Amino acid sequence: MPDVPSIYEELDVPTVVNAAGTKTRIGGSLVREEALEAMSGAAGTFVRLSDLQARASELIADVTGAEAGYVASGASACLTLAAAACIAGNNVGVMDQLPQTEDVPDEIVMPRSHRNGYDHALRAAGARLVDVGNSDNALGTGSKNTELWEIADAIGKETVAVAYMQKSYSEPPLEDVVEVAHEHDVAVIVDAAAELPPTENFERFVDAGADLVAFSGGKAIRGPQTTGILAGRRDLIQSVACQHLDMHVAEEVWEPPAELIDRDQLDGVPRQGIGRPLKVGKEELAGIIRALQIFVEEDQEALQAEWAARTERVTDSLEDVPGLSVTVTAGQKLMVSPEAYIDVEADAAGIDATALVRELRSETPRIFVGPDHLQDDAFTVNPMCLTDEEAEYVTERIRSYLG
Repeated sequence: MPDVPSIYEELDVPTVVNAAGTKTRIGGSLVREEALEAMSGAAGTFVRLSDLQARASELIADVTGAEAGYVASGASACLTLAAAACIAGNNVGVMDQLPQTEDVPDEIVMPRSHRNGYDHALRAAGARLVDVGNSDNALGTGSKNTELWEIADAIGKETVAVAYMQKSYSEPPLEDVVEVAHEHDVAVIVDAAAELPPTENFERFVDAGADLVAFSGGKAIRGPQTTGILAGRRDLIQSVACQHLDMHVAEEVWEPPAELIDRDQLDGVPRQGIGRPLKVGKEELAGIIRALQIFVEEDQEALQAEWAARTERVTDSLEDVPGLSVTVTAGQKLMVSPEAYIDVEADAAGIDATALVRELRSETPRIFVGPDHLQDDAFTVNPMCLTDEEAEYVTERIRSYLG
């Protein structure tokens, strides 16, 4: 195992061996060295943040094919800003009153099967979520969770957007949802926080017609953990910038970058908006710009091969252990890489999956494996954030609790 980083020794805080994947609760991913260098360089000089955001917007547009882009303090922050932009547009008065939305259209239609804990980010801007559909698909009858006509019927004069959470199992197809929404002159917001890699997904949702798409900057891109990328329509990105940037400035000297904000479309200088608590600093902006540049040039096939080989080593180490049944799952659901899926038969193993996961987390260093299948007496080992040495250590510690 590598040495514990000195800063955590100084703080007397246990480190984590991350076999769970790019989970925010344990630090997301490791920031690229090149991004750290960019952040360090940015820390020594002042810069107008709107200029730096304008440069980030250009890069995000180049990568995604969108008209413009923006950086906020995470994908969840991007969703809040997306909702705020759809509600307020260029109306400075509405920007000023959010999250209060009296007499202002504020409804966001969302398929019920897409609802999740992160939709709180939409509501934080003042949006009211309107559920449509059901969960009948889980019954195995062949019926769909949400029909397009249900989305169309839910769109009314108070609707400002349709929200869509992108996963491999999401339905209806995004292209069809976009068609329905645009027929009613309503924007579509896509939560694609963990949908990278492949890099093709940058353009996939924009090509499908989505008006705003949120990606995490601190997962596979390996930028600063407190960054998220929002790509989409120029007018909506302008509203995002107006509600996010520091606007304490005299109107007579307010000259925002024209690439980001057309001040002639606004009645005045926006006040500190709903997005102000979601700010990013010059260091994070420089870091995510550099990380994004590297990510799009990275050999994704080589990374997938590395992850597959590491997963195979994990399964080889555990496949003959009494009480464990080990299989490999392809990248799906919440993860883009293959994973080792480990089923625990408690009587033979001498411990159940929940107790094993809990024990691993209590060690020093803590070991985090994937807990999403504990209800099925199983857990996963994800290779994305492990070294080969750490993977070997994880399997040794798992074996130590068995028998």
